[in-house]
Amino acid sequence: MTTRVGVTVGERLLPLGVTLLAVLVLWYAGTLWLNGPQAAEMLNRAGTDWGAMDFARRAFTMPRPLLPTPDQILVELHKSVTGYPLTNVRNLLYHAGVTAGAALTGLGLGVLLGIVLAAGIVHVKVLEHSLLPWVIASQTIPILAIAPMVVVILGNAGLTGLMPKALICMYLCFFPITVGMVKGLRAADPLWLDLMRTYSAGAATTFWKLRTPASLPYLFASLKVSVAISVVGAIVAELPTGGQAGIGTRLLSGSYYGQTIQIWSALVMAALLSMALIGVVRVAETVVVRQAGAR
Repeated sequence: MTTRVGVTVGERLLPLGVTLLAVLVLWYAGTLWLNGPQAAEMLNRAGTDWGAMDFARRAFTMPRPLLPTPDQILVELHKSVTGYPLTNVRNLLYHAGVTAGAALTGLGLGVLLGIVLAAGIVHVKVLEHSLLPWVIASQTIPILAIAPMVVVILGNAGLTGLMPKALICMYLCFFPITVGMVKGLRAADPLWLDLMRTYSAGAATTFWKLRTPASLPYLFASLKVSVAISVVGAIVAELPTGGQAGIGTRLLSGSYYGQTIQIWSALVMAALLSMALIGVVRVAETVVVRQAGAR
């Protein structure tokens, strides 16, 4: 039994380790290739003899590289997170918190809208043919095209700050929620539906007692996708707002001043934020689905 567990863990970790090693090798090779010309120019200007090790050291330690090394990104992350107070604008956790607030607000609005649309589509046949095609068509519009328009329109209406970003996140994440909930609400066992009709249960009772528990696994599967999309939407929405906080603002300021290490550290923080929120959704799924008795 112990041997089998060890083999199982090894089988899981080996592909991950090999993939990570391959990514690191390719990353450092790409850094050497992209930063090489600038590193060679800097060494030539220094007027001293240099060899391969000097060349590699210079390419891997440039203050403004075209492609920073993973260790440069980790150092920047550590310095940003631990070197400043949590409320300081130089702290990446502060920016991550601002982005997370917009993403979660938009996710909540998207969940509410998606569930309402899904309930209407499932219970009203006309909506399935009239509304669902428009829901699908809404996702063909690039978010980069509509985000500035949404910010400008809502700004003229007096809505600034969190709400424009939350609405953009809602626009991105309501679609998977709607599709997942339509599938989930229809996943109830037909025999149980017949049993509810036998007991003369109304549509509301059937919805809450049968369809809703059956839809929970589909809802949380959609939430795992939507929460990551919502983070992306929040970052995109922060670009045209001209705000002073958020991962998108951090990316924009790094782009203005050519701080590639800052840009990459913000990207890594965005990935970590998405992973953390997905982890929260998974924990909530375990608790809620188990208590609801859904399969």
